[in-house]
Amino acid sequence: MSIERVRSFNRVVTQSVGALQDHSLSRSLPLGEARLLSEIGDGCDVRTLRARLDLDSGYVSRLLRSLEAAGLVTVGPSTEDRRVRVAAPTAAGRREQQILDERSDELAASFLAPLGDAQRTKLVAAMADVERLLTAALVRIDVVDPDGAAAQDCLGEYYAELGRRFDDGFDHAVSLAATPEQLRLPAGLFVVASLRGEPIGCGALKFHGRRPAELKRMWVAPDARGLGVGRRLLAELERLAREHGVRTLRLETNRNLTEAIALYRDSGWTEVDAFNDERYAHHWFEKKLRT
Repeated sequence: MSIERVRSFNRVVTQSVGALQDHSLSRSLPLGEARLLSEIGDGCDVRTLRARLDLDSGYVSRLLRSLEAAGLVTVGPSTEDRRVRVAAPTAAGRREQQILDERSDELAASFLAPLGDAQRTKLVAAMADVERLLTAALVRIDVVDPDGAAAQDCLGEYYAELGRRFDDGFDHAVSLAATPEQLRLPAGLFVVASLRGEPIGCGALKFHGRRPAELKRMWVAPDARGLGVGRRLLAELERLAREHGVRTLRLETNRNLTEAIALYRDSGWTEVDAFNDERYAHHWFEKKLRT
């Protein structure tokens, strides 16, 4: 029943937005080219475009060649790094972007115009829910190198947030160690949650042989909160721990991280006595994993 409901919803949406038509918003461009032109904005590197739209590199290249041939964009090396290709709109491309924006507004207004006030409010609220849930479904969680760019970006933001939220700031140099070597197999592992190619969260495991493993570096970007990313990260780390033979997981956390504490308690973690001397910790948790 759920699958059929999703398929029915997809059919209504594709018809409503004109995805079945040869040209988008009654303009000369097909939907793919129009969407890509809008995403380019004032200029964007090609790798980011692929990630944002989750498109195959060959398909993006074909779309860009078509937009170039139409005189709407230029594609060339970045002034900062010539290995990076950047797409930018021409003057004609900027005019087309403006027209597409205006036509998009008109299309959105046409959805709302036939409805009464209560129906409009209900539709807009439902759209917001659907957008949030579909966005959540786009989040990926992957095991990555803790020295890689995505992991380091997350850790930098994680340390900065702890520094803002902890009573006495945060210095990871005096916190209990969780070095890249300790968070790389076989000693441990590091995961990054990403949305449209951008890292939005992370977490890690430290293995200790037959002793309980540790869950470390759990963090979700503020603008990604509310999508259930933290819960998914926690569940994935628990799954990976079981996969590596872990029977018990432990973690420590600070009293100011109230959202994290609530998540752990709601996810079946039990508060226990202190099992280490982490200077920033006020709460210690443990969870027995089902095998």
